[in-house]
Amino acid sequence: MNNPIDTLVVGAGPAGLAVAACLKKRGVTFVIVDRADAVGSSWRRHYDRLHLHTGRDHSALPYLPFPAGTPRYPSRQQVVEYLEQYAQYFELAPHLGQEVLTVRPGNGGWITTTTISTYHSRSVVVATGYNCVPYVPRWPGQERFGGLIIHSSEYRNGEPFRGQSVLVIGFGNSGGEIAIDLHEHGAQVTMAVRGPVNIIPREILGLPVLVMSIALSRFPARFVDALAAPLVRLSVGDITKLGFRKLPMGPVAQIKTKARIPLIDVGTVKLVRAGRIEVLGGVCEMSKTDVIFDDGRSRCFDAIVVATGFRPRVDCFLAQQSSVLEAGQLRAAGTEAGLHYCGFIVSPTGMLREIGIEARRIAEDIASVPRYPVI
Repeated sequence: MNNPIDTLVVGAGPAGLAVAACLKKRGVTFVIVDRADAVGSSWRRHYDRLHLHTGRDHSALPYLPFPAGTPRYPSRQQVVEYLEQYAQYFELAPHLGQEVLTVRPGNGGWITTTTISTYHSRSVVVATGYNCVPYVPRWPGQERFGGLIIHSSEYRNGEPFRGQSVLVIGFGNSGGEIAIDLHEHGAQVTMAVRGPVNIIPREILGLPVLVMSIALSRFPARFVDALAAPLVRLSVGDITKLGFRKLPMGPVAQIKTKARIPLIDVGTVKLVRAGRIEVLGGVCEMSKTDVIFDDGRSRCFDAIVVATGFRPRVDCFLAQQSSVLEAGQLRAAGTEAGLHYCGFIVSPTGMLREIGIEARRIAEDIASVPRYPVI
């Protein structure tokens, strides 16, 4: 079945919903498709303890704030409920259960094939998200490990690990918060931290760190990092005394040059300082019960949680647009002859806030193109 439309939005997460709402405000017709069976599917799969690290006032999508009474840092469930409310408020009706197979130029626009239908559109907005596919490295001897190994995307809470010795590999925000959750559920926790890191507090002097990032966003990264360094050190302390290596560049420079968010601390450092969480180096090898680290030390573990993050995934259906990918990651968001991307920019001022900015710009770009019949 062929469906001629103005714009096809791929993805019904925060980015796709935001773009759709902005298109609707500008009178542009669209269809949203998503392979999942509900909006915000990635948020539904996150671990129970997750809260936004950015405040609600700067994390709402365009034209609709979080409901009154929502705490400063909304929980995972509150974000899911907000996305459901957002779709209902703007009367967005995604075509769910449709996985996109190919997106290719044709007939003066774009031809998108899904598992159910084929769409002809003037524009396509890829909004499948930066954190789309779990990234799971392999380690020598991993197949011999006798305990459970799961990616953070499979982790829900620490109750199944009560009384166990658990290794968390990775020191991003998921790894840091999962380590806290495991400790709170009675597990003995060790974290494998392979390289140098930056750690920043979620708040400085009661002010969300995101607010400071927004206020200083017009200044060079090095200047912002130098200005914030004394406050960060006052809040977090000397992390080298806790077994961490400090990244030579500051957190803002890290985000802008490496597209990696530093650990936004919500209690991990306190537990490390108190000896409740042990910090070791990178993993070199695994055996049936032990893990050997890069400094030669080894530990016995019952389970391993791999918190090594996610990767974007567009090359599976954008084969002819592989130039936008570099080592499996999107180099930059932008527009290419009616092909738009939303939600792929890692920003020091918050990804949900950045999504709102991008969504407005994309909708304005699409609305500014003269309308003509789709063949």
